[in-house]
Amino acid sequence: MDKLRRVLSGQDDEEQGLTTQVLDSSSLSYTTRLKWFAICFVCGVVCSILGTGLLFLPQGTKLFAVFYTLGNIAALASTCFLMGPMKQLKKMFETTRLLATVFMLLCFVFTLCAVFWWHKKGLALLFCILQFLSMTWYSLSYIPYARDAVIKCCSSLIS
Repeated sequence: MDKLRRVLSGQDDEEQGLTTQVLDSSSLSYTTRLKWFAICFVCGVVCSILGTGLLFLPQGTKLFAVFYTLGNIAALASTCFLMGPMKQLKKMFETTRLLATVFMLLCFVFTLCAVFWWHKKGLALLFCILQFLSMTWYSLSYIPYARDAVIKCCSSLIS
């Protein structure tokens, strides 16, 4: 259990410098990190579900796109409580998930642009679908060999 706590809190078995020790001593406790992760993640899921429910109202496409995007951002930000924001950013922009991260962030921005500036509801829905796919692909990058398994499953379905 201690190993899991060290990994989730961003403390590896490597030697820590003075700066890292000072920052760790003032950081959140393990239970506080878990609580805020759960709160932020649940808020993100609730926003996404609320957005889906609002889809069927007048002007619902606009509300759906906004709530769905905010929900995805909150769910993504929730992992900052587990690892810390800097470690999260470093992991997001590693070479294995760089393309997925950039595509996911662009989908967030383009969804909001399609709703507020371009006023294209169909395009906003397309970007929401792309958000879902890019978030899934990004999440799979944290599971060893998951992307390879998905590629093999999809290629076997196609051929």
